[in-house]
Amino acid sequence: MQNSISQKIKDELDQLGIEPKKSLGQNFLINEGIYRKIVAALEIKRDETVVEIGPGLGTLTQYLVNAGAKVIAIEKDRRLIDWLKNKFKNNPKIKIVENDILKIDPRKLGLEKDNYKVVGNIPYYLTSRLIRTVFEKWPHPEKIVLMVQKEVAQRICAKPPEMSLLAVSVQYYSKPKIISYVSRNSFYPAPEVDSAIIKLETQNLELKTNEVKNFFKVVRAGFAGKRKQLANNLTAGLKISKQEIRQKLTLIDIDPQRRAETLTIEEWQRITNFLFSQG
Repeated sequence: MQNSISQKIKDELDQLGIEPKKSLGQNFLINEGIYRKIVAALEIKRDETVVEIGPGLGTLTQYLVNAGAKVIAIEKDRRLIDWLKNKFKNNPKIKIVENDILKIDPRKLGLEKDNYKVVGNIPYYLTSRLIRTVFEKWPHPEKIVLMVQKEVAQRICAKPPEMSLLAVSVQYYSKPKIISYVSRNSFYPAPEVDSAIIKLETQNLELKTNEVKNFFKVVRAGFAGKRKQLANNLTAGLKISKQEIRQKLTLIDIDPQRRAETLTIEEWQRITNFLFSQG
């Protein structure tokens, strides 16, 4: 079955007279089993909205509709827009939007908190910016399922003592889980690295803007100097004396000599709450 999908995608690219754009990270999935895993991970309910990032030739789009979804497909590559609109012109459940996913206003698409899901095969260079954009600027989706670089997926799901700014950022808003690893041979053209399907179950957090701002101010300061002691990084990043930082960390039972990579989300929240409630 992989061969038939592969040939279909190659034929469609030939019809369009285009080559996959490396600058857009275009690697077309040619493994039917992986399409099924992506759709299964989304747990689509009939007629619920799914935002698809980078539909490409519309292969996953069709799987989503077959599963019962209404699809808003956002494509940046102008070369594919007319193709997609023509391909799905008779399907009222599919809306094709030409735009950059990082610049789009989600509210103009009718998206509201917890009333939609997000899916996409994400170019490797886009992953961290995209996840931050969705969590920080969009109404929180119910669920996100992405195909990302294998190493990025592993970083997102990391636990202490292997945390990173990316891991903390994603885990602050969601519970990430790797659904499956995907060989580079499942794509055309084959990328240089393997991938993974990752599911992000968003957490129902009623967060105030200032709370989020303070949390990431502290976390970014903590990770600013790689492998340096927490007290040193927070002193430099927050412009608070080292003595005061050490005292406050000790009061909440966090060793000032620890490194940012070893802290849990709960500990970051404890530090933030204490620093900003105490002034």
